[in-house]
Amino acid sequence: MANANLKNAKKQKNDEFYTQYQDIQKEVNAYLEYDNNVFRGKTILLPCDDPEWSNFTKFFAQNFENFGIKKLISTSFAVESKKMDIDYEPTLFESIDPRFDKSKTRCKGKIFTLSQDENQDGKINIDDLKWNYLDGDGDFRSDEVKKLRNQADIIITNPPFSLFREFVGWIMEANKKFLIIGNMNAITYKEIFPLIKENKMWLGVSIHSGDREFGVPQSYPLTAASFRIDESGKKFIRVKGVRWFTNFEHGRRHQPLSLMTMEDNIKFSKHKEVQGIGYQKYDNYDAIEVPFSDAIPSDYDGVMGVPISFLDKYCPEQFEIIKFRKGNDDKDLCIDGKCPYFRILIKKKSEGR
Repeated sequence: MANANLKNAKKQKNDEFYTQYQDIQKEVNAYLEYDNNVFRGKTILLPCDDPEWSNFTKFFAQNFENFGIKKLISTSFAVESKKMDIDYEPTLFESIDPRFDKSKTRCKGKIFTLSQDENQDGKINIDDLKWNYLDGDGDFRSDEVKKLRNQADIIITNPPFSLFREFVGWIMEANKKFLIIGNMNAITYKEIFPLIKENKMWLGVSIHSGDREFGVPQSYPLTAASFRIDESGKKFIRVKGVRWFTNFEHGRRHQPLSLMTMEDNIKFSKHKEVQGIGYQKYDNYDAIEVPFSDAIPSDYDGVMGVPISFLDKYCPEQFEIIKFRKGNDDKDLCIDGKCPYFRILIKKKSEGR
C-alpha cells in the first residue's frame, strides 16, 4: 500500500492535499441515504480546511439548507505554519475584504462561519459565509480550535497525513462523530487499529479500491508519474490506498460476506494460492492464512489471517476481530519462516450471536 506521494508528504510535512468535490459528495450521500437527518440540527466543524482552496466548506455550505445544518464552522492553518508557499499572495477573496490585514495574512489562521442568511437573499449558502482571522495559526491542537471542537457535534475534514494519528486522538478525546479521509495504511497504526477492533471506528462507504485524485498547492513538487495540470494551471496528483474513516452508521457495514465452504474454495477458488492447495497454517499462531477476502471459508470456525483490505467488507455481526499482525511470540505472523503481508486475525461469529 506504500505510496511515494504520501511518504514524501509525511517526511517533509508537506501534506496539503485537497479532496475532490465529487468524492465528498459521493461519500456523504451514502450516509444521507441511510439516515436523511444525519446532519439536521447539528454544528459541523471542518478543521484544517480553507474554502478558498478546499471543497469541504464549499460542499456543506452549498447544501446547508438541504441537510438542515444548524451551524458550519471552518478553520484554516496559517501559511507560515505550513512551511510552504514562500511566494504566497492572498487571494482576492481575502485582499479586497475590509477585514484584510496584511500583518495577519501569513501568520494567522482564519475562521469561516455559516448559520444564517447574511445577504438577505432568502437562502443560506456559501454566499453567506463570514470570516475573520483567528488569534493563533489555526493548528487543530491549539486551545482556540479545541474550543470550537467542543462546540461541534460533527468533525469532517481531510486531516494532515503526517498528523493522522494525532488528529484521530484529538477527535476521540472529545467523543465526536466524524468523517475523515486518510491512507489505508493508517489501519496498521497502533493508535488506530484498537479503535477499529473495538468498533469505535470503521471504513466508509464509497472508496474500496483504486486511487483518488487530490489537488495540491502550486508549490508542490510533481515528482511522481500520476499527476496532471489542468487548463487553468491547477495541479493534481493521484494517491493510492485512500479510505474514508468514520463512526457514522451506514448499511453496507452490516451486509455479511457471501462465502464458499473450505472444500469449494480449494476446488473452485480463482486464486492459485488456494485452489488445489488448501490453506496454510502460521508457524507462530493457531490460525490459517487466507490471502484474499473472497477466499474466507464459510465453514471454518477457527482463527483466520486476512488482508487489511478485508475491512472494506467487514461485517461486525459476521466476524470478530481478534488481533493484528503478531503471533503468540509477539513476532510477525509467519509461514515456513516467511512473513506474509500484514494480516488481521479474525474469527467467524456463531450463528445468532
